[in-house]
Amino acid sequence: MHQTNFIVREPLLDPKQRVIGYELCWQQHDGKTVGDADLEGLVGFVAAHLVDEQLGWLMRDKVLFLDAVPAMLSLDALHALPPERTVLSVRTRDLANADTRAAVQGLRAGGVGISIRGANLDLLGRNLSSLASYAEVRFAGLDVATQARTYAAAKQSALRLVGRPVSTWQDFDACAALGLDAIVGKLHLTPRPGSPVKGMNPAQTIILQLMTMVQANEDVPKIEAVLKRDPALIYKLLRFINSAGFGAGREVQSLRQAISMLGYAPLYRWLVLLLATASASGYSPVLMETAVVRARLCELLGQKFLPKSDGEYLFVAGMFSLLDRLLGLPMQEVLDTVQLPEPVVCALLARDGVYGPYLALAEACELNSNLVGSMAASLDLSPLEVNKAHLSALAWAQNVAV
Repeated sequence: MHQTNFIVREPLLDPKQRVIGYELCWQQHDGKTVGDADLEGLVGFVAAHLVDEQLGWLMRDKVLFLDAVPAMLSLDALHALPPERTVLSVRTRDLANADTRAAVQGLRAGGVGISIRGANLDLLGRNLSSLASYAEVRFAGLDVATQARTYAAAKQSALRLVGRPVSTWQDFDACAALGLDAIVGKLHLTPRPGSPVKGMNPAQTIILQLMTMVQANEDVPKIEAVLKRDPALIYKLLRFINSAGFGAGREVQSLRQAISMLGYAPLYRWLVLLLATASASGYSPVLMETAVVRARLCELLGQKFLPKSDGEYLFVAGMFSLLDRLLGLPMQEVLDTVQLPEPVVCALLARDGVYGPYLALAEACELNSNLVGSMAASLDLSPLEVNKAHLSALAWAQNVAV
């Protein structure tokens, strides 16, 4: 299945807007139904690319939710995934079968999470601790708050509720206040409403100055002098270069050593990441993580045909594609403030030019768009190549300190 179809993802948020995990599934298109063998294939593919022999689980504290059917509950690939980071979503009607219940109880005893899909109020009122750790509840109509209140009142204390779909931050707040544990919707592409931004703050001003200096290949001592004006930036730079995502291999303790080791192109990448976190207005953790994953995915997708030097520009295009929402500024104002190469600007404004199609494909993987296949084909990228890049970008984003 990984050679013919595409993985798409959806984040699960906790009440504090943090990403606690992702739901991964195969994209469904052309009316085709995902079969049992396809679901088994997804588990195996995820295990092969998110579990490293030496490093272990590459997603750190993130939990993965995967659709499950009775036939795959004894799948060998499940043993490769960390049980405490794995949640299998099973349908309520499947639990009517005694053999399925026994298999589910065995997985629960081994620490694997189970989420019940289609849970009704009657089911939520029972003691399900031996069968499930999560129950998914679906919201319909406009009164999400009332529905959330009903579900919260009915749930057992040991059972965590996953609410979906939640499409506005107002509804998110209602669900969070009423005790839902995880919330799914399109909020990862929507900035949290906040106070309007009135120009750049001091930290952003310094970062923009540094970006200009790096683009102009200024001497390291001059860059170092500007960095020293903000001790927090020095701390963040050292934390970044010593993080697993950068992979320096040895601890770096001096500012000049950090700049020299990074080089100008990676330093610019770090500044782009930092600029996105320098404002609290319009900022949300899920939006930040989405931007980082998107940026890395753009870069990886371009490796097959574009020169290595284009990788940094693809990363910048992916990161800047959400920077307007992260900073709470109109995109044109962001572009007026930062000088970017014309191909990057073209990608950001029209998804056109040499980088635009890669950015559009990365975005489509977040939206379960039916255009994923055609976009990949236009770039001569196979489903396998896209899927491997997608999971690699997810893992990379968990190991970058900003």
